[in-house]
Parts: sequence; structure tokens; C-alpha cells
Amino acid sequence: MTTLRQLFLANNAQTTNFPLLLEFERAEGIYMYNAEGKPFIDLISGIGVSSLGHSNPYVINAIKEQVDKYIHLMVYGEYVQTPQVRFAEKLVSVLPDTLQSVYFTNSGAEAVEGALKLAKRFTGRQQIVACHHSYHGSTQGALSVMGNEEFKQAYRPLLPGVNFIRFNNPEDLDLITEQTACVIIETIQGEAGIRVPDLAYMKALRARCTQTGTLLILDEIQAAFGRTGKLFAFEHFDIVPDILLLAKALGGGMPIGAFISSNQIMDALKENPILGHITTFGGHPVCCAAGLAALEFLLDNDLVSAVAEKEALFRELLVHPAIHQVRGKGLMMAAELEDFDLNKKIIDRCIENGVITDWFLHCSNSMRLAPPLIITPDEIRKACDVIIEAIDFYTNK
Repeated sequence: MTTLRQLFLANNAQTTNFPLLLEFERAEGIYMYNAEGKPFIDLISGIGVSSLGHSNPYVINAIKEQVDKYIHLMVYGEYVQTPQVRFAEKLVSVLPDTLQSVYFTNSGAEAVEGALKLAKRFTGRQQIVACHHSYHGSTQGALSVMGNEEFKQAYRPLLPGVNFIRFNNPEDLDLITEQTACVIIETIQGEAGIRVPDLAYMKALRARCTQTGTLLILDEIQAAFGRTGKLFAFEHFDIVPDILLLAKALGGGMPIGAFISSNQIMDALKENPILGHITTFGGHPVCCAAGLAALEFLLDNDLVSAVAEKEALFRELLVHPAIHQVRGKGLMMAAELEDFDLNKKIIDRCIENGVITDWFLHCSNSMRLAPPLIITPDEIRKACDVIIEAIDFYTNK
């Protein structure tokens, strides 16, 4: 009899020759369970998606209620759909006054695409500035602003007019000029191995964009919704972007993204030409209902206030001669090891022992630590014990 794994390999498009091939029957809280009922601690939250844990009852109930009303009515922006309206209203209420207009998309990559289009349309400029080692998605426009040639060279030609600066290096800010439509930058770099910029750098970046009339796009697709210990990561730096990008945790586990700006900037999509950005399933009613429920749960349960304490516990427990550095902000962290070979062995042993972690696209010698925000101190200790045991297994031989 053909197994599910064999069918997966035969019929589902593969992105590597070595998929993890893990099979899970169900998931709840910070745990995923295989067919034998073995629990696995999810230390990566589905790459930042499951910030509230798996199968959050509040989110599931909102999904069920919306499914009973309607699933899909019309392309985004044409009908007044309650889930979209209420979710946008809630998002705007927790953001600075200038971030008042929400465009819902299907994903983070589409949010990037829409934001790049919006910046070029509003400013009338064509040049874009991005950062080395950045990651913004895999579609053509998002790939154009990725700062890693290894992942993009096979797909050229890409968007012209994209220049790259060094993240957290103020010397490069002069490359932002009156010809620059936008700077797109992760508030905290994710796939570079969790790189937190200096306050002075972010202030200088904001000032340079304002000086040159350049729109500042902050990509918080991984960093938002309490992940860093603030509701939004830009709050750490006392700046406000012109366009904010959200996805991943935005939907409480459902697929949705958004780019958010001022009414003035967003209005540029309305004419010359009309329908400046179109999406059939962006802002799907069920996804918006889930996202609203997730945001309400996050705020009502004050999950953000405990993030810094949980970060401190990870840092206290992940001390080992083989760990060169623990970087990050809140529960968006990276543990740096000697090289990819050692990191991969440790990750594989952690998985064998019931802890799911991963490495970074642009920083393969670092281990990803981004658990659901609901993780408890005891669960942190349990996960860190597994990690330290795996490191000992490969470094004490």
C-alpha cells in the first residue's frame, strides 16, 4: 500500500531533495503530535505564524462562525465585508495615526509586491534601496529586493534599479537620494540570523528618508504582534514607517498579509490607472475573522508583556562553549554555532528528541528560536534541555 509519505514525494512539488518528511496528526498549544502521539515542541511557530500556539480555541471559533455566514463573495475592495472592515479597524486602532489604511493580501510576499508598486506610483520614482542579507519573499519583485545572490541568480532578469546597502551601517545611507522611491528594510533582519539594528541607525534611516522624500517600508512580516516584546518592532526605535508590511502571525494561523499606509499614499492606487493593485483572495473573510480573533486574544491576554522575561530565560539557559552568541529581541532569537554542519546535526537530534527548530536561509550556522508566545517557563526549560543535550552529544565526543 502506498504510504502518505510516498504520495507526498510523488505528487507534491518539492523545494529540496531533502525535505524533513515529518508527519503530524494534530497540533495544540506549543505541541505538534505525530501518528503515534509523540509530542514535538514547536520552537519555530511554523516560521513565525503560530504565535498564539496551535489550535487556539478563540481563533477556531471565529473561523467556524464566519464559515457559517459566507466564505467568499468578491475580489478584495469591492464589497463591504464585515470581517475585513472590523479587522482593519482593529489594526488601525493599535497603530500610529499615519498608518490608517489597510490593504489585505494573500501573503507576505504579495504585501511586499503591493508596497513596492505603491511606493513607485506615489513618488513617481523608479529606484529602490534594499539591504544585503535581507529576505522579503520569493516572488519576482520580492526576490529583486532579496539581499542574497545565491537565491536569486537563477531567476534574473529581475526588477531594475535596485541598490543594496549594508544593514545597520550608517555610512551607506547617502545612497538614498531624491531618485529613491523607497527603502525596504526588515525592522529586525530575520533570515540573516536575527540582526537587531542600533537605535541611532534606525533614527538616521528615518531622517534620511524624510529628507529625500523617500518612502520607508518596514517589513515586520516576522517581527510584529509581540514577537520582539513590543506589539510592533518599530516601537523599539521610536520611528514610524510610511508603509508597514505584515503577515505570518497576522492571521492566527490562516494565510493573510497586509501593507498599511496613510490614506494619502494609499489613494495612489485608485487612479491612473484604476485598480492599481488587485487580488482575488486577499483579505479573505475567513482569514480576516481569524486574524481579528488572534489580535484580540493577544491583546486581551497581555501576552506581549511576558516576552522579555521569556527571552531572558532562554538566554540564561542557552549557555554553552559551542554557542558563540545568542542574538535577538524578545522571542525572535538565533543561537550561533560554529558552522552549518554542526548546526544541522544538532537540529536533527533535537527533532529526534521532540523539539522542532531550524536554521536560517542567509545564516546557516545559526539555530532559529521563535516559539509561540504562550510558551511557559517550564516548557522553555524542557526545550533548552533538549538543545543542550544535542550540543553535548556532538561536541563532547
